[in-house]
Amino acid sequence: MAVDAPPAPAPDPPTRRVRAAVPVVLLLPAALSLVFLVLPLLGLLIRAPWSTMGRRLTQPGVLEALKLSLETATLATGVCLVLGVPLAWMLARVELPGRKLIRALVTVPLVLPPVVGGVALLLVLGRRGIVGSWLLATFGFSLPFTTAGVVVAESFVAMPFLVIAVEGALRGADARYEEAAATLGAGRWTVFRRVTLPLVAPGVAAGAVLCWARALGEFGATITFAGNLPGVTQTMPLAVYIALESDINSAIVLSLVLLAVSITILVSLRDRWLTTP
Repeated sequence: MAVDAPPAPAPDPPTRRVRAAVPVVLLLPAALSLVFLVLPLLGLLIRAPWSTMGRRLTQPGVLEALKLSLETATLATGVCLVLGVPLAWMLARVELPGRKLIRALVTVPLVLPPVVGGVALLLVLGRRGIVGSWLLATFGFSLPFTTAGVVVAESFVAMPFLVIAVEGALRGADARYEEAAATLGAGRWTVFRRVTLPLVAPGVAAGAVLCWARALGEFGATITFAGNLPGVTQTMPLAVYIALESDINSAIVLSLVLLAVSITILVSLRDRWLTTP
């Protein structure tokens, strides 16, 4: 006699997401913090001289500063990619003695006042610096108060953003693909180039964008190490500082340009590289 199979269990009813009530004691500080962060940005938009915006943006000094900022930020990002990606790989993949200390030293520029970073660069790469005096005596080359000095200052401040992003991507990547490639006979450089880099490409891209944005907005280390020479070392943040002393409307226009760049970068990164689905 055949025995009937037991009926399949009924599927669980779909769960309904219950929205928890927001405590007033948290809602008020949250609203105040939002106002505190957004209100200054709205102030730029409200006070902006929209009627003369085009004329002010096409002034020679503004265009020079914008062009120099874009060029130096891009060059600094290239330097950070060449030097920072191998450093991030070393921190994520190699068991080094004192790795925690190395990671702490790498992240120091994140919390170091930029002016202090500029002073430190002067002491090392200045005309009388530890390395700078040798460069001057051997090659007749001096970094301070040059466009190359701007790139160095921006690279020093921005590189930790790239290293942290790439190291995090490397730690989150599945190392089994690299192990499989090594098992099949691929060399270390081949594994890194053909397997590791494609795996962490989104992290490298996100780190490069953040690095570029930080370099574009760098002020303290640049003015301390490279000076404020129009057409040579005067980037957009420095132009804002100078315009603020003589023409507040020009300073607002320049600030809006940097604000627009920052918002564009954040919008491009949102829900793509910085957050998980």
